[in-house]
Amino acid sequence: MAKSEKAQEKSVDSVIAQNRKARHDYQILESVECGIVLRGTEVKSCRMRSVSMQDSFAKAERNQILVYNLNISPYSHGNIFNHTPVRPRVLLLHKREILRIAQRVKEKGLALVPLKMYLTRGKVKIELGLARGKAFEDKRETLRKRQEDLELRRNYKLR
Repeated sequence: MAKSEKAQEKSVDSVIAQNRKARHDYQILESVECGIVLRGTEVKSCRMRSVSMQDSFAKAERNQILVYNLNISPYSHGNIFNHTPVRPRVLLLHKREILRIAQRVKEKGLALVPLKMYLTRGKVKIELGLARGKAFEDKRETLRKRQEDLELRRNYKLR
């Protein structure tokens, strides 16, 4: 039996928050989709898109990966048992994946950066990036390339 149109719309990934600064400051080498452990009111706040990924980062500790400085605002219709906005949250990955990521971070001096948070089939997911920091010159080069692309598109559009 085919899904109804509403069910198909809901199954489409909807982005909750993006970490745009991460793509500017880091060169993303690999990305991994992982789940996140949330409390009830945190899920409701995520659905309302009241999430800030600014300055958030992840670390591998004690055979688990934790994300820090991820700000999920308190749920507006919550009660006294509302969640704390900024706390370490556990990311859900297979043990093999955790060990592989932890090993790569240790060996090569890479960083774990949350890139975006989104809903998939009712579940909140985070796209975690294995990244290397960009030097100032690399950032300028990226801006220069972007500017050249913009000029090319403008010239093409005018013709």
